[in-house]
Amino acid sequence: MYEVAVIEDPAAAEVSLDPIRARLLAELAEPASATMLAARVGLARQKVNYHLKALERHGLVELVEERRKGNVTERVLRATAASYVISPAALAAVQPDPSRSPDQLSARWLLALAARLVRDVGELITGAATARKRVATFAIDGEVRFATAADRAAFAEELAGAVTALVSKYHDETAERGRDHRVIVAVHPSTSARAVSAMTEE
Repeated sequence: MYEVAVIEDPAAAEVSLDPIRARLLAELAEPASATMLAARVGLARQKVNYHLKALERHGLVELVEERRKGNVTERVLRATAASYVISPAALAAVQPDPSRSPDQLSARWLLALAARLVRDVGELITGAATARKRVATFAIDGEVRFATAADRAAFAEELAGAVTALVSKYHDETAERGRDHRVIVAVHPSTSARAVSAMTEE
């Protein structure tokens, strides 16, 4: 089982968004049969089986084992991942495009960048899984509290300068066997209740 899987197929995305099927995926973090799941979610076994077949058809659950109980074969399934992310590729016709309005101070542009990040990393993960390799990535996640909006603006300016200097130092256009990497640095307000309250007061 993967820690995170990216759903790129539109049909699989539609299947995963059904509330009952999403609940079954959550329950199947640990292997279970339709009978076991029916007792947990309060549905008839036949209805659970119907939903499980849809999930299995789209690769969201997988068979772990089959148990023979009298004249019945019990199928034990589990989710293929502990959690799922739906890639913008599943909505290819309307997926965000950061190049349409590259405004560094726009929250919607940041969202478009994040969507592209999910799409690109999702594709890398899918390809790496097929090749049985790992994807070389790096990320930093942290928080900073600014005393004033001016401090926030100054921080953004210094951060942009530092990243630009690093890119200039290590970027080598002449490296024939080099590999391009995308660098994304983002700063946005925390979504804690306190932060949201402070943001509305600005």
